[in-house]
Amino acid sequence: MRVAVVGAGAAGCFCSIELKRRLPDATVDIFESGSKPLAKVAVTGGGRCNLTNSFEDVSSLKEVYPRGDKLIRRVFTTFDHKDTWEWFEREGVRLTLQEDHCVFPASQDAMQVVNLLIKLMRRLGVNIHVRHKVESVKSLTEEYDAVVVTVGGRPGKKDFDLFEGLDLELVPPVPSLFTFNLPGSPVRELAGTVVENVSVGLAGTGFKASGPLLVTHWGMSGPAILKLSSRAARHLAESGYEATLLVNWTGGADAESARNELKRIAEGNPLRQVSNSHPEFIPSRLWSYLVTKSKVREDSRWSEAGPRGLNRLAETLTNDTYHIKGRSRFKEEFVTCGGVALTNINYNTLECKSHPGLYFAGETLDIDAVTGGFNLQAAWSTGYRVAVSIAEK
Repeated sequence: MRVAVVGAGAAGCFCSIELKRRLPDATVDIFESGSKPLAKVAVTGGGRCNLTNSFEDVSSLKEVYPRGDKLIRRVFTTFDHKDTWEWFEREGVRLTLQEDHCVFPASQDAMQVVNLLIKLMRRLGVNIHVRHKVESVKSLTEEYDAVVVTVGGRPGKKDFDLFEGLDLELVPPVPSLFTFNLPGSPVRELAGTVVENVSVGLAGTGFKASGPLLVTHWGMSGPAILKLSSRAARHLAESGYEATLLVNWTGGADAESARNELKRIAEGNPLRQVSNSHPEFIPSRLWSYLVTKSKVREDSRWSEAGPRGLNRLAETLTNDTYHIKGRSRFKEEFVTCGGVALTNINYNTLECKSHPGLYFAGETLDIDAVTGGFNLQAAWSTGYRVAVSIAEK
């Protein structure tokens, strides 16, 4: 049997390894347009490789997979995050679980994962062809018994050219993991400030997220912003990346609760300046900024703030607004939503309904996730499922 795998990323390499283990006599050729396999894996997680997540604080897969959660639920029955942990540790990569539920190699080195996968492919006899761009998937289906497409997210529509002649339903790709530009906002002067538990949303929509927030010199980043960018990816693309960002610095308290907390601080510190006494979860530099934004004098004492001052501070704490105008790429990682529509495939096998022998895995499909190891887990799970499907067939 001859199998072609298009794309030597996480899904493609993982699929190739499992294919050769199940079909040792099969010829498996993996084609990569770049100069080396697993280039994206090498930089994920800041070069440490956040390869999965414990899923301990995930109540619904829809929370972390804005697109493709039903398919992910199906493939997890074959290979999930627990299987991933066991697989890598069995191969000699000791893993560690962080407090934020992200899973990394204990070495904190993504190259340990990259080198392992390359070593296994070579040992098993996978033929790795780099600097080899596949122009037509259809032509490959005429040469091979099975073709697996794992080319990752498609940044532009022109990148769909390789699917020409297959008559597939394709979802236009747009970025889905990015930070927000806030041009002209004075909050950018607080670059480096982190608030551990913030709730964010987009005005006039139901898109929300929560978690740590980082103020940057161009705007805002951090897990809360990245989650929101993922969930609202298509909406933001359609609006030209202009929107009103709502920030609740308390993490979810309403204005009345915030006002009561501020009243408690005021009553306990009547003679102290407002700028010098603040909720513990708000960094001092950010608090000074919020006080000024609330039109309360920094040198005023709490006894002088009055009901109006407390109301304005509570409103800013729980309903702060910023104008988003543009986005910035998140580090070296690039994730898109869109790709091969899930209507094209059989959820049980990931085989194309209209082209037997053609399979898809990873971000080539219209699947993407929030940050935290979920995208790589989708790659491992779908790659594994395709290998099992081809072997069973």
